[in-house]
Amino acid sequence: QVQLVESGGGLVQAGGSLRLSCAAAGRSSSRYSISWFRQAPEKGREFVAAITRSTAGTVYAESVRGRFTISRGNAQNTVYLQMNSLKPEDTAVYYCAATLKQLSSASWYSRAQEYDYWGQGTQVTVTS
Repeated sequence: QVQLVESGGGLVQAGGSLRLSCAAAGRSSSRYSISWFRQAPEKGREFVAAITRSTAGTVYAESVRGRFTISRGNAQNTVYLQMNSLKPEDTAVYYCAATLKQLSSASWYSRAQEYDYWGQGTQVTVTS
């Protein structure tokens, strides 16, 4: 199994930036595809971005494409979400999730049910 710990959340003004980290611990943790999801108050869990271990590569939700970048650190056991040009609607608890599945369609990485492991979440608040 793998344990995931998110960090880097905080309060930022609209237009600002934050970098979230998802630290993975466990055997073969670098082999997992990692995704970021977010959940705003009174909203369902929303896919944000994925960095996969398949030919899907990186996957982004349309709402964040061009503003957010997902990447792995040099040690391959940490995944980052660089969030630029933040908007108030980005306010949410951000969760990272991990799966060993190799999905044949990039869009399938946006399905929360595909992920076996989840972190505790980190709060991102963007003010107007």
